[in-house]
Amino acid sequence: MSQLRVSNISKSFGALRVIDTFDLNLSAGDRHAVIGPNGAGKTTLFNMISGWIPPDTGTIEIEGLDVTGHPPEKITQSGLARSFQKNTLFDGLTVAESLRLAVQAHSPVRFNFFQPARRFGGLQQRAHEIARQMELEDVFENEVRTLSYGQKRQLEVGLALACEPKILLLDEPAAGTSPAERATLVRLLTTLPDNMTLLLVEHDMDVVFGVCTQITVLNYGRVVASGTPEEVRADPEVRAAYLGESAGHGEA
Repeated sequence: MSQLRVSNISKSFGALRVIDTFDLNLSAGDRHAVIGPNGAGKTTLFNMISGWIPPDTGTIEIEGLDVTGHPPEKITQSGLARSFQKNTLFDGLTVAESLRLAVQAHSPVRFNFFQPARRFGGLQQRAHEIARQMELEDVFENEVRTLSYGQKRQLEVGLALACEPKILLLDEPAAGTSPAERATLVRLLTTLPDNMTLLLVEHDMDVVFGVCTQITVLNYGRVVASGTPEEVRADPEVRAAYLGESAGHGEA
């Protein structure tokens, strides 16, 4: 059974067709990237899959369950979590508080309002585990505002992991990071559980090639190529549309 199946989805805003009959079929443990130039429709695609906007046509299924048009919280309950392209962190919270709240939001104890969250030892333990996984233990008690930008991106991924997803969508997780921070992020993403499905939107090709084994290329909302990194890298249409090259003539 497919873990995530996207069938024939489309989305228009007025006369602008942003996504045009897109299909995707991911099995458990797949590492798949969606790439393309600015305006190709990548974030709109993520917004539809994660429930933030409904598709105009088509269906979205998680483990055979049709979740098309479901709100984000229902999508999360179905086993899918995502990060966002822009920072959504609260600078005044500590890393510990941020992770603990994210874990609590996914836990049944979130409905118990008669105990302070800090007393829930299981929540704190899980927050520590995620901090360790994302190499944030040394800044666990630090406020988010004091983190480096790379650490903030690591925390964003950690907040998504707090939902214990089967499918993780990451929208440009390396955006704005330094080369060293990107290398750290790639290493951390490659250590995610083998049975977790990863769908990545990213402009940095070192991140894409370092993490993913399959790539889909979007241009003006349509798929222009799909395959392994080697196949996509060699595709002349991809080089023209995404890398700004003319077939056989190198960089434009």
